[in-house]
Amino acid sequence: MTEPPAFPAAVTFRQDGFASIHDLLSPAEVDAYREIYDLFLNGDIACGDKRSDLGGGSSRKNGAVENITQIMWPSVLFPPLLDLPLHARALAVARDLNGEDAVLDFDMLIDKAPHTGVPTPWHQDAAYWVGLPDTRAVSIWVALDESVLDNGCMWYVRGSHETPLRPHWPAGSGGGALQCECSEDEPGATPVPLLPGSAVAHAGGTLHYSRGNLTHAHRRAYILNFRPAEMIRLEREKGMDHGLSSNERVVRNADAQ
Repeated sequence: MTEPPAFPAAVTFRQDGFASIHDLLSPAEVDAYREIYDLFLNGDIACGDKRSDLGGGSSRKNGAVENITQIMWPSVLFPPLLDLPLHARALAVARDLNGEDAVLDFDMLIDKAPHTGVPTPWHQDAAYWVGLPDTRAVSIWVALDESVLDNGCMWYVRGSHETPLRPHWPAGSGGGALQCECSEDEPGATPVPLLPGSAVAHAGGTLHYSRGNLTHAHRRAYILNFRPAEMIRLEREKGMDHGLSSNERVVRNADAQ
């Protein structure tokens, strides 16, 4: 029996380690998410230790509260998010890309404040995570503002998800992100600009980074991560819950040490 053709983005995802997903949200839906997002940024929704500066290794720029605001588990902090369309649509994409056993592992917000110019360093997400026997994972990075080179659109290295994890270490001081050796000159390095409401999906081993925000506006993104349900069960057994109980950025994967 002939196999049905794969979801087009799934072919690209498997080959390159990332794939664009256009028009995941309508303009009206983007506006609704922006309103909620700004409640997080303004402090109207309390985040406790789930809010931190992903660019904490650099001094604060232009009076920003954080250079790169990272808020883990927004759907736990504000459960009405689960009643909006993004989680269900992103889950459907994740299952098309990575298998029907995919479920939500965690979600997060990442905002680059205006005129801060602090990059998110090159890294592989799997460096942050405990090692698991099934490494399938997909992060769906959803743009809520136009994402371009000058405000920090995502860059990926094609095919890097098929290569070993690189050694990672903390970027700078003060609790910033993890980083590894890579650059925009790496063969296969590709920027992925996005319009609001579109997304890019990437695998756990895909090398990626983004430049700093040099523009006058925020660059807001909503990220949802999915992996097989059985692997999430194993993660939790190993004490890994992506900041739900302890929001600490360290190298957890032995292959990235």
